[in-house]
Amino acid sequence: MLKIIKALFGTKNDREVKKYFSRVNEINSLESKYQNLSDEALRAEFESLKQRHLKESVSLDKLLNEVFAIVREVSKRVLNMRHFDVQLIGGMVLHEGKIAEMKTGEGKTLVASLPVVLNAMSGKGVHVVTVNDYLAKRDASEMGAIYNFLGLSVGVVLSSSNSDEDHKKAYECDITYGTNNEFGFDYLRDNMKFSKAEKVQRGHHFVIVDEVDSILIDEARTPLIISGPTNRTLDGYIRANEVAKKMQRGEALLPPQKPSGDFVVDEKNRSILITEAGISKAEELFGVENLYSLDNAILAHQLDQALKAHNLFEKDVHYVVRNKEVIIVDEFTGRLSEGRRFSEGLHQALEAKEGVKIQEESQTLADISFQNYFRMYEKLAGMTGTAQTEAAEFSQIYSLDVISIPTNIPVKRLDKDDLIYKSQNEKFKAVIEEIKRANAKGQPVLVGTASIERSEVFHNMLVKEKIPHHVLNAKNHEQEALIIADAGKKSAVTIATNMAGRGVDIKIDDEVRELGGLYIIGTERHESRRIDNQLRGRAGRQGDPGMSRFYLSLEDNLLRIFGGDRIKSIMERLGIKEGESIESRIVTRAVENAQKKVESLHFESRKHLLEYDDVANEQRKTIYRYRNELLDDEYDIKAKIAQNIGEYANFILGSVFDEQGYDANKLKNELLNDLGLELDLKELENMGLEQIQESLSERLQKAYEFKMQGIDENELAKIERILYLQMLDNAWREHLYQMDILKTGIGLRGYNQKDPLVEYKKESYNLFLELVERIKFDSVKVLFRVVLKRSDELENEAEKQNKELLQKSVEMGANEDNPGQSEFKKVPRNSPCPCGSGKKFKECHGKSGPKQGILA
Repeated sequence: MLKIIKALFGTKNDREVKKYFSRVNEINSLESKYQNLSDEALRAEFESLKQRHLKESVSLDKLLNEVFAIVREVSKRVLNMRHFDVQLIGGMVLHEGKIAEMKTGEGKTLVASLPVVLNAMSGKGVHVVTVNDYLAKRDASEMGAIYNFLGLSVGVVLSSSNSDEDHKKAYECDITYGTNNEFGFDYLRDNMKFSKAEKVQRGHHFVIVDEVDSILIDEARTPLIISGPTNRTLDGYIRANEVAKKMQRGEALLPPQKPSGDFVVDEKNRSILITEAGISKAEELFGVENLYSLDNAILAHQLDQALKAHNLFEKDVHYVVRNKEVIIVDEFTGRLSEGRRFSEGLHQALEAKEGVKIQEESQTLADISFQNYFRMYEKLAGMTGTAQTEAAEFSQIYSLDVISIPTNIPVKRLDKDDLIYKSQNEKFKAVIEEIKRANAKGQPVLVGTASIERSEVFHNMLVKEKIPHHVLNAKNHEQEALIIADAGKKSAVTIATNMAGRGVDIKIDDEVRELGGLYIIGTERHESRRIDNQLRGRAGRQGDPGMSRFYLSLEDNLLRIFGGDRIKSIMERLGIKEGESIESRIVTRAVENAQKKVESLHFESRKHLLEYDDVANEQRKTIYRYRNELLDDEYDIKAKIAQNIGEYANFILGSVFDEQGYDANKLKNELLNDLGLELDLKELENMGLEQIQESLSERLQKAYEFKMQGIDENELAKIERILYLQMLDNAWREHLYQMDILKTGIGLRGYNQKDPLVEYKKESYNLFLELVERIKFDSVKVLFRVVLKRSDELENEAEKQNKELLQKSVEMGANEDNPGQSEFKKVPRNSPCPCGSGKKFKECHGKSGPKQGILA
């Protein structure tokens, strides 16, 4: 019935696309008008539209047709590229804050120029996010010709440039290109600055995310973290590693049988379960009575990470060891993730396993997930070749609809059914034979692998067969782009991880078209169907011929863990012999079902991360919002300090009050310890609680005002603001550390029939209340104890120092061999300072006293 309805009325996506096509006709009707204008007249037309939006508040939607037609005309003139009708649709989809699914080779980079120009007219800044620096530079440079023609400025935020000044200039441009990591880290760093002028970003208006599935789905499980050292001992990882090596791996058995061995590996959920026997053995090896007591919680955590390191993480698959360092291999791109480290002690466990130097654990100073960063934008849009398989997640997490846009020319690529072999070796031999067959006739082949290790296996086999080839290890983005671009040349054989070279087109010539186009060979199904589709999509761009096929074995991880038994029984019934394969739609569907299971697990994992991060995000937004208020010169810091002093008075009284009244001596000692303040409290003895609170608050306020008298009000406000920010930042960092500890152990509450997430929300809320209280009271304590010097005192001190220094200079000169030096009366301002600092005199002891108060 569903098929009949779709055949009669089309899918929802078909109906949406039909609406867009009607507007494409309106844009096309404007083409003749703009192509007859001179360059100056075209610019003037665009400027007129821009002013209508800014001054007359005409909506961007109403100006879309004219702006898109102008951008298309400019592109024809400066790039010699005319937007296809389907590219205009892609631009409309992006402008509406949706995801445009467009196949590889459909020109997504050019598509983005349409909504970028339209939304840049508001002057609030448009961000375009790419997966690496190379693509950010390339796209900004290529599309910059269009933007510059129309008088729009373009900036690029690169990881290679750490200068705040460079980043700020890039964000001040109308259009800013960069990677997801750099945008996120700049946001976190901005919220650690001490003045608004130091911030580099200027808001989050409109963002287009290129390869949106890679960034918002694949990378969403790893939050962005700015960290610092914890100064905790690392010996525990070495001990845990030794214990882990002595424990025996067992198997999970059906109830009521208990699992065998010391621990069981759950490969589906990538977790370790230590058995009762394993707990006893670990306690004996560690020499502790209870491994899961609070005192030994760190030991238990370190052992869990050590067992994961030995049983779930493979060298040259999940990580590599280079220059005595453990470097992560990105599971989706196959690239080395330099600078990234596994969290929660896993990286330290891997370092202990590999016998390299264990680097210090880090403490979170600021963090945010990609989900919560990109949801800050007023309008979020994305484009990719593969998004429909994750449409539900995009809708649920980001409120993004996915629109599949038809190709400009129908796809002619032939996607053959999978071939499945019993063993890895049989599969490897079959792949090599197929490469030899295609290579003999000159057809280019792109071999997709799931890991660096597999790439090296095929490289070695091709070397033995003396077949010339390139191996793409994705260490350098520029080199990666060149290698992948040449993959379509006659007789080319390229081995690459499935996602390598994403964003770069593989073009073929007429001779290769005659040979059947680019041949894609997948050597293993990825856990995500999107990655397989992305690999397939490298062939058959813009109506080119091409072919794709996946070679699988029952020993592949995906089939072994999720779907191997059913396929194995099919192969046994068919009597498949060694070296033979089966090719069946039923088997291909079984593989897809296995992938759906894994995708479902990954979705739950990302959702789980987000549920926890949402708790922290509400707190983060509150702290950052208040921090921004503090940075505002208009903020009344004086009133805030007075309020905090009043609240501190109530708090301190609460700690010394009981049913009999209050302990005057204890109160006196508390005030002396906290504030360095000695008060005569006799007059408070006969008062009630409310009167005492009011009187104490008033006296503390007067004591503070007396302490700060004589200091310029503006100067004092700056000092109070800086100190308050320091207290806030220090307290927030400590809070994040406590939240990390809480998150690490909260899962154990599940054994007590409690929902860990609910418990986390309750505990973290209490921690946040403590944080707010700590910020208020610590700021009061610091302000009472800080020693401030007035500007007149500092001028007098500087003058006194100068006199002493000049006298010393005269004495030094009198002892020199050169008698003329004894006549020295004053050190020239540009001469080296006689104190020996190496600075000029005017920059050292000759420096005039500051005009504003300083903290001493």
